[in-house]
Amino acid sequence: MTDTENPTTTTTTTTTTTTTTESTDPDTAALESDLLEGFFSDPPTLPPRWFYDEKGSLLFDQITRVAEYYPTRAEAEILRSRAGDIVGAASTVVELGAGTCEKTRVLLDVLAAGSADAGFVPLDISTEMLFETARALEQEYPGLRIDPVIGDITALDGPLPGEPGGRLVLFLGGTVGNFSESQRAGFFRMMRGIMAPGDRLAVGFDLVKNPDRLVAAYDDAAGVTAEFNLNMLDVIARTVECTGLDRRDFRHEAVWNAGESRIEMWLRAVREVRIDFPTLGRERTLAAGEGIRTEIARKFEPHALVDELAGHGFGGQSVWTDAAGDFGLVLVVVD
Repeated sequence: MTDTENPTTTTTTTTTTTTTTESTDPDTAALESDLLEGFFSDPPTLPPRWFYDEKGSLLFDQITRVAEYYPTRAEAEILRSRAGDIVGAASTVVELGAGTCEKTRVLLDVLAAGSADAGFVPLDISTEMLFETARALEQEYPGLRIDPVIGDITALDGPLPGEPGGRLVLFLGGTVGNFSESQRAGFFRMMRGIMAPGDRLAVGFDLVKNPDRLVAAYDDAAGVTAEFNLNMLDVIARTVECTGLDRRDFRHEAVWNAGESRIEMWLRAVREVRIDFPTLGRERTLAAGEGIRTEIARKFEPHALVDELAGHGFGGQSVWTDAAGDFGLVLVVVD
């Protein structure tokens, strides 16, 4: 993730309306499970993890560069100004959903200059991007151990790499806002279960602000976010057997839900659509104007996460914002 200006072009894809995949494919099984859990609900929903195939990961990297998308630049400002405080005496830094690690490098500079046996563990679900990033970091930081881990940040079930009490876990980018209230509580419980006393957790979160700015950040003029959202339909079409799923039948929409204090991203049907999933024995018809909710992005008041984290065994908090007050970062320690 970087601070550069928005790209001048976006990527397009060819629609696949019918696909067949092996039932033993773990991605197929996982997506079918998510479809059964959410797609046939009212409204139909899908978890954001299906944005992040290789193309989706690259598109999100482009999103962080567009002029309207302030969170990356604001969070990077916090990381630059507080790098020493954030890294502290950590001997191992673990980043959840690491992506390209652009913002993280300012912390790695501090880490590499400190402990002679320090290590960095980028964790991501996108295999190709993860290993490309790891190879680049090995060249940039020859004295730092780089140990990439493929994983789903919502389903971590073992001890984290590194010495207990000496670990810093990064959860940046405002991703915490993609969880519902119950999902966020479950995530914090999971993290407390795999962290040890003395380990620290840094969480980036977006702050409530003018709804027009919030909507623009999720519906940029260049159409990068629209392409990112529509790409999820391509992921579904090539991963599970289905008919009637055509991205040309949908448009991207971002709306502010004031009651829930969150941005919602939708794929809105522009005409009646019937999608059939033979392997699931299910079909779904969407009338023109009906939508699939693909993401929520909760926005927080300052210090709102501190009480939640305290309730899950995290204390000793520090909270920082960028100079404009657009974005926040909370640093807590396992009690």
